[in-house]
Amino acid sequence: MNQIHDLLTQNTYPGRGILLGKSADGNHAVIAYFIMGRSENSRNRIFVPFEAGIKTEAFDPAKLQDPSLIIYAPVRVSGSDTIVTNGDQTDTIYDFLEAGASFEDALRTRTFEPDAPNYTPRISGLVSLRNGFSYKLSILKSADGNPDAVRRYFFDYTPAVSGEGHFLHTYRCDGNPIPSFTGEPVPVAISGDLDSFTSQLWESLNEDNKVSLFTRYIDLATGETETRILNKNQ
Repeated sequence: MNQIHDLLTQNTYPGRGILLGKSADGNHAVIAYFIMGRSENSRNRIFVPFEAGIKTEAFDPAKLQDPSLIIYAPVRVSGSDTIVTNGDQTDTIYDFLEAGASFEDALRTRTFEPDAPNYTPRISGLVSLRNGFSYKLSILKSADGNPDAVRRYFFDYTPAVSGEGHFLHTYRCDGNPIPSFTGEPVPVAISGDLDSFTSQLWESLNEDNKVSLFTRYIDLATGETETRILNKNQ
């Protein structure tokens, strides 16, 4: 089992990342989402509460350049489902779930981001408390940098295992262009309460590139949530 601290400290630029899993005591669903940035526009962001989730906002509106790929709602809640993504596909998934369709149906209508030459993957997660606790992850990628072909991958973790999570991020590492994530979501150990989990993630992210972090524990018995939001820009 990998340690999230090791994975993050060894990678200066994983980009945007989703970690989903189950607490070691088996009592909580665990969610984390972080964003990083290299440009002034990407770094000029904060997470703020929005409905039952969060949205990104410009920290300094005067410095906001192109909002199209950086301003969105990363986390939304539909009934007993929590959606986590790195873009406006959050809204696509939300609309499909509300209409009775599936996570997979929604993402088959979407593709990777149109940010040549990186063609940033769209990563998405779904935590579901319907009929027990399970979670899903997905990545939509270009075909090895080919902008005319998309590759859609879906991963289903049923049932969730106590003390285990899976980590999916947009980039393998820093570069120019930035190489996309490859392979399956990485299995990671989950331990501690929400505050220690949040602190470990935040302190492990590269100090120059980290921007914001969202974490949430959901009580599997009651459905009650506890959330933390950390922003480098204060």
